[in-house]
Amino acid sequence: MQGEGFFFQAFVYLSAAVISVPVAKRFGLGSVLGYLIAGFAIGPFGFQLIGKEGQDVIHFAEFGVVMMLFLIGLELQPSLLWRLRGPILGMGGLQVGLTTAAITSVAMIFGLPLQSALAVGMTLSLSSTAIVLQTLSEKNLMKTDAGQSAFSVLLFQDMAVIPMLAIMPILAMKAVGAAKKTEEAHGGSTTWVEGFPGWGQALMVVGVIVFIIIGGLFLIRPFFRYVAKTRLRELFTAAALLLVIGISLLMSKVGLSPALGTFLAGVVLANSEYRHELEVNIEPFKGLLLGLFFIAVGASIDFGFIKAKPGLIGMLVGCLIALKLIVLLIVGKIFKIKHDQNILFAFSLAQGGEFAFVLFSFAVQNHVISNTVANPLIGAVALSMALTPLTLIVNEKFIQPRFGTHEKEEREADSIDEENAVIIAGFGNFGSIVGRLLRANGIGITVLEHDSDRVELLRKLGLKVFYGDASRQGLLHAAGAVKARILILAFNDHEKTVNIVHMVKKHYPHLTIFTRSYGRTEVFDLLDEGVHHVYRDTFDTSLKVGIDVLTTLGFRAYQAHRVAKTFRHHDEDATHVLRHVRHDKNKFISISRQRIEDLEQLMLTELLDPDEHIDTGWDDTYVIKEFGGKNKDKEI
Repeated sequence: MQGEGFFFQAFVYLSAAVISVPVAKRFGLGSVLGYLIAGFAIGPFGFQLIGKEGQDVIHFAEFGVVMMLFLIGLELQPSLLWRLRGPILGMGGLQVGLTTAAITSVAMIFGLPLQSALAVGMTLSLSSTAIVLQTLSEKNLMKTDAGQSAFSVLLFQDMAVIPMLAIMPILAMKAVGAAKKTEEAHGGSTTWVEGFPGWGQALMVVGVIVFIIIGGLFLIRPFFRYVAKTRLRELFTAAALLLVIGISLLMSKVGLSPALGTFLAGVVLANSEYRHELEVNIEPFKGLLLGLFFIAVGASIDFGFIKAKPGLIGMLVGCLIALKLIVLLIVGKIFKIKHDQNILFAFSLAQGGEFAFVLFSFAVQNHVISNTVANPLIGAVALSMALTPLTLIVNEKFIQPRFGTHEKEEREADSIDEENAVIIAGFGNFGSIVGRLLRANGIGITVLEHDSDRVELLRKLGLKVFYGDASRQGLLHAAGAVKARILILAFNDHEKTVNIVHMVKKHYPHLTIFTRSYGRTEVFDLLDEGVHHVYRDTFDTSLKVGIDVLTTLGFRAYQAHRVAKTFRHHDEDATHVLRHVRHDKNKFISISRQRIEDLEQLMLTELLDPDEHIDTGWDDTYVIKEFGGKNKDKEI
């Protein structure tokens, strides 16, 4: 029966994930919110498919956070981590310090004694590593300034958990033995540092960290080399899990965070030849355990308590998010994060963290705070975590469009003192190439760019560029749109491009519009708007690569260029045909398949009849191969 119960619980959790996550992603909510919704649905306040064991699952699934930090460490080379030391210590330390001070002050105003208020302040200063990193990764925001800053702060917070656990007994109103403290904090086990004096404990902790670093450099690599020789993939997977679990146990035995230890091991192995193999083997376990963790968090939210005291919980959640937003915005401002990135940075970290469950439990056991204080705070933390994906969506859809470019809009548009036949809106990598080609051939152009930093850089390079937003009809008018003949829209933003096309068609219908697009779907939209000169970013490059591959494989240059030209004409014709049936999925797929078959047959005919329409006089490669003699291998 016990085995059946285990399989039933596994079936419930997996079913909830498989059903909820695709639905959530389809509505643009992201996988994290999907997991949280799944947890609520199967929890005690949903269909009641799981009960109190959901709390036990959280402690097991927290291992997913450990694996996530190990994989993040594998992505970070030590040199990059050293460059981030300023944001980690400075930004992270300032955020934890200011947030702790602010929440402690508020808690004392509401009547909590200093010890309890400080415990609450420290605990609520932490954010959710799992939810934030997963959400930012899904949205491809980890490489942005906001993503890097959030990661630095989260890393410092993970390190700060250790001194917080150490401070809790000092704040205790009643003495609690060291053995009980350690037992509660680390799931019933005792640590190796118990009973040692402070300097002895510090020495042992430093020794373990040094052992992990040295072991990663000199022991782990030979170990994986030995395992790899077996050529058994499952054994390598077992070895990777053994490494992560072993380091987690080792760090726990000296009272340190397992997540911090595995992160350190990942950084040490970042330059290892086994890095990618480790990532491939650990990733599925990390994803599954993180999903399980999010489901358990969703199931653990006490909606009964929230329903009984909605005003109290709502106030706590609102105050927590608002206070952390203010502190994070101040921290970002101090560290000179750009305005739009600073808003994203603040919204991403304005929630409680998973370590709050551990710290609040630890604080209650040590009699630092009472259950009557801890329970509503735990509910507020869980609810704030659940709201994080939604707050990021609100930021993306409503906050950023209104306030994200505020700093740039403060600068007034430049006055334009020239009129040319061509106006280029957007002078990034795409627009600058077109503009330089036109200028090199004596064509006058008026360039509009809305990124003030890029404008200053281009002016330093000697290029005449005007600052301003081309979506404003007044600016286009000032740029000479009445007398111009051509408007080139070189933006990455498809929605902005379409909006400008609408405006130009209304006010300047005589302008011939040339636009870029990312894919065929965007091409359809622009063709519907009456734009006939639409260029896909990667299309010409892809054809050029195909031509070079064909010539490298022995095809004559003329032949390769000719089939590429045929391919281009066929694709452009297919685009116009498919545009009219794109809303009929079955017809779209049917015509697309037929077009692919027709193209392959056409290409095959071209290749099998190479003597038709031969004109190799311009083919330098052919001439050199045939008549070049000793120079036939010279690169052209």
